[in-house]
Amino acid sequence: MNPDEKKAGAAIQGLVAVMARLRSPAGCPWDREQDHQTLRFHAVEEVYELMDAIEAGDDQEMAEELGDLLLQVVFHCQLARERGAFDFEQVARRITEKLIRRHPHVFGETKVKNVDEVWANWEKIKAAEKRGTRHARASALDGIPKHLPALLRAEKLVKKARKAKLLPAADGGKIVLTKKALAGKLFALARSAQAKGWSAEELLRAETQRQERQLRKKEGLGAES
Repeated sequence: MNPDEKKAGAAIQGLVAVMARLRSPAGCPWDREQDHQTLRFHAVEEVYELMDAIEAGDDQEMAEELGDLLLQVVFHCQLARERGAFDFEQVARRITEKLIRRHPHVFGETKVKNVDEVWANWEKIKAAEKRGTRHARASALDGIPKHLPALLRAEKLVKKARKAKLLPAADGGKIVLTKKALAGKLFALARSAQAKGWSAEELLRAETQRQERQLRKKEGLGAES
């Protein structure tokens, strides 16, 4: 282990120790009141704050927001350790093993020509890992987080559906828009929804769910149905 790795390890151990102290009987009342459920949206907020820092190109703010996000990981690990479920060491070990396992072109003998082959191998390895477990993905549409923002979730659903040939690869020239025109239409739709007292986010979320149900039915009948 080189000096930088040793310093990083010591810093992590220090953070884990601080979190354990905060959760101890003599610790912080607020920290002691938290559980996985009360904390779940804090991680989402920290991710968005990190995105703001990255887009601003602010290294100091980025380092701070990464620390806040790391705190969420350590906090959940401490809660899990108290329940006897897992701890930070197990989480770190599992992600390390996963990275090695899913990069056989780096840590093994597999040869790849491009990024597409890297992704293909990644998906193949992931499917094999989950096969036979309760996390196995029976549908090509599985694996989209339900709490994603509605537009991002719709985009991911379309991408997966096209990859599975449940939707055509392109729109056949029916929709011809520039990026600027499309952006304008999206904003106009949000504006129209707001004028009606509707939530564009909730409307799109509901429509995406409806479309997903239809696509799953189609998948069950065969993509060519």
